[in-house]
Amino acid sequence: MSKKPSLAVVGATGAVGTVMLQLLSEREDVWGEIRLIASARSAGKKLHCRGEELTVVALSPEAFDGIDVAMFDVPDEVSAEWAPVAAARGAVVVDNSGAFRMDADVPLIVPEVNPHALKNRPRGIISNPNCTTLSMIVALGALHREYQLKELVVASYQAASGAGQAGIDSLRAQIGAVANSSVGDVAGDVRAKIKDLGPFPAPLAMNVIPWAGSLKADGYSSEELKVRNESRKILELPNLKVAATCVRVPVITTHSLAVHAIFAKEPSRKAAQDILQSAAGVELVDDPENHKFPTPADVVGTDPTWVGRVRKSIDDPMALDLFVCGDNLRKGAALNTAQIAELLAKEFTKA
Repeated sequence: MSKKPSLAVVGATGAVGTVMLQLLSEREDVWGEIRLIASARSAGKKLHCRGEELTVVALSPEAFDGIDVAMFDVPDEVSAEWAPVAAARGAVVVDNSGAFRMDADVPLIVPEVNPHALKNRPRGIISNPNCTTLSMIVALGALHREYQLKELVVASYQAASGAGQAGIDSLRAQIGAVANSSVGDVAGDVRAKIKDLGPFPAPLAMNVIPWAGSLKADGYSSEELKVRNESRKILELPNLKVAATCVRVPVITTHSLAVHAIFAKEPSRKAAQDILQSAAGVELVDDPENHKFPTPADVVGTDPTWVGRVRKSIDDPMALDLFVCGDNLRKGAALNTAQIAELLAKEFTKA
């Protein structure tokens, strides 16, 4: 009789950790012991998972003893310190931070796109891509298999939750502050009434901000470079041309992207729709004649990458334009991590 592998959830009390516990209760039960790990200040808390009440234990080397797979959802600096510790204790780490994504010895995995890369993990660590990349890459991976992607031009429309709980709280407070503004006074009201910008560089309520992430070389943001570099690594296209502009929008949860994709083989709209319709992890909603296409309000709380507005480019026969949405807390974080862990669970099933 086989024994189910053990799982640790590190950062179990955080925003994504909470979604992770929900997913573990909803998905197929492939785990034996589930151990919840968090900072010392959260130790002793009781959380529910799979119908059980589990006690959170403090992060320590000993917390990983007997663990087969450890899912990390903690800040980069915490993962950088503790993921190698967990690996040294015998766990395979699935890390949701940005600490290891571009490490040549750490695979960057999307199960629908590159599950084969999971086997090559010399450090015992596997990375989960950034939520913006994940919001589009499942759909693009399906199209790439057929048409061979050469170039991407993308504009993201990123939700406040991408900036964590502080982003959510700040947007809600800002909306409350300006909710009764008149049309003619919106600009003045936004600046005058919003006293606390939170994690954003400008008011987000009744506004959009052409910036997400931190400043990098030549005026790029970290989010824009993640889209470029992570897409290259996942699709195994080191020379893929990518131009990305990341924009923060006043939406609580679900990232969206407008994508212009150029291929080596000429696509057709109908064939591309058929590919997306049958692709694992993709939901096609593409009926513009009846105003049916995905929006964040439709997508929040769901697992697939939603795709609509599929068009063949008027000016380039080798290009497609499309609009994609993905819940950045589910597929963009917790779900993809859980899917990777489930692939590992098959390896770790013990006799």
